[in-house]
Amino acid sequence: MCGIIGRFGADGIDAVDDVLHGLKNLEYRGYDSAGIAVQGPNGIDIHKQSGTIDRLAAELDERPPEPRSHLAIGHTRWSTHGRPTDENAHPHTGCHGRVAVVHNGIIDNHETLRAELTAAGHEFDSETDTEVVAHLVEEYLPGAATPRDAFTRAVGRLEGSYAIALLVDGVDALFATRAGSPLVLGVGETGCFLASDVPAFLDHTDRVVYLEDGDVTVVTADGYAITTLDGEPVDRPVETVEWDPEDTQKGTHDHFMSKEIFEQPTSLSQALQGRVDPATQGVTLERFDPGAFADVSAVHLIGCGTSYHAALYGAILLRQHGVPAQAFLASEYSAVTDSETPLVIGVTQSGETADTLGALRTAQEAGLRTLALTNVVGSTAARECDDVLYIRAGPEIGVAATKTFASQVATLVLLTARITSDVGATPVDPDCLRAITSLPDVVKEVLATSNAFDLATRFHTADAHFFIGRGAAYPVALEGALKLKEISYEHAEGFPAGELKHGPLALVTESTPVIAVFTGHEDERLLANVREVQARGAPVVGLLSESSTTVAGVVDEALTFPDTHPLLSPVPATVQLQLLSYHIANLLNRPIDKPRNLAKSVTVE
Repeated sequence: MCGIIGRFGADGIDAVDDVLHGLKNLEYRGYDSAGIAVQGPNGIDIHKQSGTIDRLAAELDERPPEPRSHLAIGHTRWSTHGRPTDENAHPHTGCHGRVAVVHNGIIDNHETLRAELTAAGHEFDSETDTEVVAHLVEEYLPGAATPRDAFTRAVGRLEGSYAIALLVDGVDALFATRAGSPLVLGVGETGCFLASDVPAFLDHTDRVVYLEDGDVTVVTADGYAITTLDGEPVDRPVETVEWDPEDTQKGTHDHFMSKEIFEQPTSLSQALQGRVDPATQGVTLERFDPGAFADVSAVHLIGCGTSYHAALYGAILLRQHGVPAQAFLASEYSAVTDSETPLVIGVTQSGETADTLGALRTAQEAGLRTLALTNVVGSTAARECDDVLYIRAGPEIGVAATKTFASQVATLVLLTARITSDVGATPVDPDCLRAITSLPDVVKEVLATSNAFDLATRFHTADAHFFIGRGAAYPVALEGALKLKEISYEHAEGFPAGELKHGPLALVTESTPVIAVFTGHEDERLLANVREVQARGAPVVGLLSESSTTVAGVVDEALTFPDTHPLLSPVPATVQLQLLSYHIANLLNRPIDKPRNLAKSVTVE
């Protein structure tokens, strides 16, 4: 959840500016508090503040570290242990200020370690689990042959998940390790970076090393060395990231969410590029030769939040084509095999979502084949799963997922086409595969013609918003409600349309707009549900294709999208709901890119 960054620069490099810039690029990972530790000739200089990184930047302007240093670490926090206060902000130090540490994850045995260290005379200043790391290293330094030995001895005592970067006073080195939380090394011409995510340093280098659990990294003036905890050398490849640094900036948009909504024609084009033959409607997926899925008897799709909604869509699609499939919330997944041995697909934007990784590992322990459907090359899910299929959406900074959902859905259509072909199930309609190549243009037209702002102006003060749909429209309803609640803080719920009369209808009033998602499938049945809520006085917004004249004559307001294949309608429909949520949140003056209590990458369970 939290974002960490470390910088070891060449002579003349100002690590403080680079770390501060990296923290701004990582703010989507947490924004409760922020801090920086700078290695200097007079000790480690600590600056930290609760609140946004701008507050930290203001303090650094008022009290800049002197002299400037080439070595620093930084942290932007999403609180797990302890409130978002100055005292709980990272970096944390030991009793004597000899060690400064930043950490992402949860130290499960921190209470035991804290009690042990307190008995040994250590005094703690914060409520966090992280502080025990600094005290442990400081406890071991006097008896250690090298600072690295003290660091690895301390790490050996830790239980839980962590990515750690650490400085030792007077030692010109940056120490780091990971277990269950992401950490990537950036290798540049002017030194190295360590960070939770590539956007932290993409302005400086596109050459990266993806560290794995148990790796211990020490960065010095001579470069970097990666070993096991026991000191055995480890060789990790240097890879090139294809993302453009401009992709991680807002450009002319007020918010990252707006920018990423409008990037969807491009992200969809990237997801589809080279995978569909417009002439034959054949689907080619890199890494998967014909017959790669011939032994698949069933499919389990797992995910969290928006990725779960994409997984739910994928399961519906597979079942419609004769392949047994279920979608599971990753946090609730149990790999029950019985007589079937399903292919388990982990749908995860970051590839680092803790609940999804845990579910995938459960599946692997049960002997099941796993496939990561992810956006991030080199992520943990991509490395650990048997197979990986990238959605190729490009970096997504906004906490509320937008373009990655569209790319997940499009990629799941292609994956369904391949699976059904390999197992001899009902093939995906060739018209659907023909239409999918035009999907970027369909979304482009939605973005150019949407009247979502007008509807947001009318409904942004409503008591609640209900979203309903049937079949493949149900995941769209869930996603629309999630987008609205997470960035506007207004009450919103998504339901299968038929469930309204089994309880939720009691909440429908004249002040409760109901957004009904029509995809061209089961529209008549959905219209019956629309009339049910209209009979209770609720205004109904129909989300429908331009040719749905029958539906348009019944609903009170309409959000339309160009005609496309019914299986693909969820994509332009979701884009309209993203715009509606964005405009409502903007009218309510919400911090759209920094919704309270949320962060982009959920790397703790």
